[in-house]
Amino acid sequence: MTDFPTSARAVIIGGGIIGCSTAYHLAKLGWDVVLLERRKLTSGTTFHAAGLVGQLRSSANITQMLGYSVDLYKSLEEETGLGTGWKMNGGLRLACNEERWTEVKRQATTAHSFGLEMQLMSPKEAQDLWPLMTVDDVVGAAFLPTDGQANPSDITQALAKGARMAGARIYEDTKVLSINVEKGVIKSVETEKGRIETPVVVACAGQWTRALAKTVGVNVPLVPMEHQYMVTERIEGMPANLPTLRDPDRLTYYKEEVGGLVMGGYEPNPKPWATDGIPPGFHYTLLDSDYDHFQQIMELSLGRVPALETAGIKELVNGPESFTPDGNFILGEAPELRNFYVGAGFNAFGIASGGGAGMALAEWVARGEPPYDLWPVDIRRFGRPHFDDDWIRKRTVEAYGKHYTMAWPSEEHDSARPCRKSPLYELLKADGAVFGEKLGWERPNWYADTAAGEVQHDIYSFQRPNWHEAVAREHRAAREAAVLFDQTSFAKFALKGPDAEAALNWIASNNVARPVGSLIYTQMLNDRSGIECDLTVVRVAEDEFYIVTGTGFATHDFDWISRNIPEGMNAQLFDITSGSAVLSLMGPKSRDILQAVTRADVSNAAFPFATSQIIGIAGCPVRAMRVTYVGELGWELHLPVEYATAVYAALHEAGAKHGLRNAGYRAIETLRLEKGYRAWPSDIGPDQTPDQAGLGWAVKMKSNIDFRGRAAIQEQRTKPLPKMLATFTADPEVVLSGRETIYRNGERVGWLSSGGFGHTVNKSIGLGYVRNPEGVTADYIRSGSWELEVATVRVPAEATLDPLHDPKMQRVRA
Repeated sequence: MTDFPTSARAVIIGGGIIGCSTAYHLAKLGWDVVLLERRKLTSGTTFHAAGLVGQLRSSANITQMLGYSVDLYKSLEEETGLGTGWKMNGGLRLACNEERWTEVKRQATTAHSFGLEMQLMSPKEAQDLWPLMTVDDVVGAAFLPTDGQANPSDITQALAKGARMAGARIYEDTKVLSINVEKGVIKSVETEKGRIETPVVVACAGQWTRALAKTVGVNVPLVPMEHQYMVTERIEGMPANLPTLRDPDRLTYYKEEVGGLVMGGYEPNPKPWATDGIPPGFHYTLLDSDYDHFQQIMELSLGRVPALETAGIKELVNGPESFTPDGNFILGEAPELRNFYVGAGFNAFGIASGGGAGMALAEWVARGEPPYDLWPVDIRRFGRPHFDDDWIRKRTVEAYGKHYTMAWPSEEHDSARPCRKSPLYELLKADGAVFGEKLGWERPNWYADTAAGEVQHDIYSFQRPNWHEAVAREHRAAREAAVLFDQTSFAKFALKGPDAEAALNWIASNNVARPVGSLIYTQMLNDRSGIECDLTVVRVAEDEFYIVTGTGFATHDFDWISRNIPEGMNAQLFDITSGSAVLSLMGPKSRDILQAVTRADVSNAAFPFATSQIIGIAGCPVRAMRVTYVGELGWELHLPVEYATAVYAALHEAGAKHGLRNAGYRAIETLRLEKGYRAWPSDIGPDQTPDQAGLGWAVKMKSNIDFRGRAAIQEQRTKPLPKMLATFTADPEVVLSGRETIYRNGERVGWLSSGGFGHTVNKSIGLGYVRNPEGVTADYIRSGSWELEVATVRVPAEATLDPLHDPKMQRVRA
């Protein structure tokens, strides 16, 4: 072909809604874009999508992204002249029991926090909007007027036309044969029509993305799953403006289509598809309808929409969709390969996400970072377990089956466990540990007193859960005696080389040019001074640093540090997570216990706060780090894994007379909330700066050392802060879990980023940003009258910038 391109600034692979949306937005940013589709646009999975467009998610930014989709779909027809089938008919969500009604009311509050006006309705009001349904079992409903529906193929074609109008070149029937990479640099894309030289590849190939990415060493954890929905003939009396309907207690959804209904659902026993690979030539193809498997959904729907009993069935659509292990889609630049971007795994809401996801991915490609924090969908949230197909499939099957089940606070997954275990796993389990899972790691969340009849598993609730009193025991022990946390799952890196200090001082906002043995708490910032990483650094040698960060951020933080080492500097980063166990000994009696098991002097004079030493315990060389995340005197003890059981036993033997007990991550959460310690990514992240988060003291602005984000902080300090993190307290009977709306003097000013309970202060606690375009100051916080909206009910609250528990640091530093 004479007109086939030989070069492009970016090549997009995949002509579904995500690929076309990305091409549309990249072309509008002035990029020379080529989109390649192996068959026809929409012929993969887009053409058979149901087309519901909902906006509300548990993340403000993902909700904002879906709101962008709605705004785009409203205007796309006028821009391109092509119809999209977009109809803003609103969306209804039903609740058929009291717990679901609580969940819906909490969702309504989340909507209010994010600026969406979700309306609560009685069963009769909901039936007036959706007259085809029975409401005998309905407790209440929520209605979001700005939700709607669209025709997936029409929207995609309109996006493709808009992309062409902006200069993008789109080629159908063009199969990609390979992506050519030389020494870690993308060079070209080889197609059956020729080679295209390009430095950037964007993989939007739907269920084919995992296999495509694997050819260049990139891991994209997704699984094709069968998903069925039924299309009926015309139904008498069908309103043309019928809202979309979600009935999660019956696992079903509905939308009007040409006078009939589309009805589908999420069965608890889903079926993975193509477990041995997608068949060659699969396109514009549906799977065989499985009426037996769909029967369970059909029976549930008949109890809601009796008209389905007599409605003619036009077809039962069974199409594969790509799902992910956590139910969120996948966006961003792959950590394994620079300039390889992914937009895939949309869990059957690709149409709702398509406009916004394409915009965000295009911005990511063009500017090197997303337009705002997209951590819930960032490809770097995955890690080692996600390389294994079997592990991914087991977890994804569970995630699919939970699509419409109750979204409980603190809910854990059950599948594909245990996977990664501390050497202490069996010992802790015998002591009553109830484990959670993070990035495959089993981590003790709390300890049940089985001798007293406590069950050793979670019982979820929107009220106080069954672990509330157990966590209170652990919390009190941390404040009054001592506790031991197994934090082996921490991600641990070594940065080595002659230029290690210079490299890390550019990346870190705090000063790491400290003596050997210093421990430095620091953030790492983007160019907007947003917080990309929040971690601890120990200088272990003149040319080596030991870096500790959260379990779930292993891939993200390693990627951020490694890609920000300035070119030409001799410094290498290594992931050494699996080599060390971590035992965190915390509490006012921790020094007495530690001194009893080591000959090293651990007095405050010999072992000050924010320092690290190698000490001996039970024959083991232990890197002891004087640090705390619970607001008490304490040490993190990092040691080779083979010594873990011996050191654990020595600590418990010495600690018995001091009241030492094991404690879990849920106690860490209650303790850190009382102390006002921030957590990434809930309280701090790429959209928050150190000054906004009250962490400006940890930034080396008084030095003359340059670092990434410094200029933005200097600029920010010339203006009032548009938001500021504060701590809120409410009556102990109020249950806070995050995303509750903050009101100052009756005006909505933000939402909680974290929520929980403080067992020392006996109050419900939340952290959240107070927003004001004219500026937020300490006086603004202190002078306000505060309320929190919890499940649509406003309750009185108090706000402070001070820690709720702070014994003037005498315990921490004494």
